Amino acid sequence: MAVEALKSTTLTNADATPVVLNNSRVARAAVQQAVGFATADAVASIGSTYRLVRVPSNACALNVFLSHTAFTTTGATDIGVYQTAANGGAVVDADFFASAVLLTTLQNELNVTHEAVVYGVGDKEKPLWEALGLAADPKRDYDIALTLTAANQTAAAKVALRVQYTQ
Repeated sequence: MAVEALKSTTLTNADATPVVLNNSRVARAAVQQAVGFATADAVASIGSTYRLVRVPSNACALNVFLSHTAFTTTGATDIGVYQTAANGGAVVDADFFASAVLLTTLQNELNVTHEAVVYGVGDKEKPLWEALGLAADPKRDYDIALTLTAANQTAAAKVALRVQYTQ
């Protein structure tokens, strides 16, 4: 075993001589958030989407919180990134944040930011466009959406997302 004394990039930059300025997304950033909810119908089928919040491509996602009333006996969802309607509406990565999260019991502010491990802990300092694997910032907004992976067949339910991010 070895004793380690590691520093994050932001602290390494702050301790450098001369000091290296950190990007404002990762050091002393103001946290912003987007919140949205929808009501999923009792007969919603697999593939149904619920676009709940919109964030800019240069956002660094800090937390993605899922809240919902119980879907009773069925229901599971991916949580991912879609193009906005103005940009064609296509899926970018349906399970970027979470994959097959069960919706069968009430959840209040369940943090699903890294549930799918597509958006990993090492992506925390990256803007969304970079974490998505793009070569440059497209300077556009993206929708964060739920996509049902198991049908909701027993009762209508409310679903909500709260996304905290910096820019």
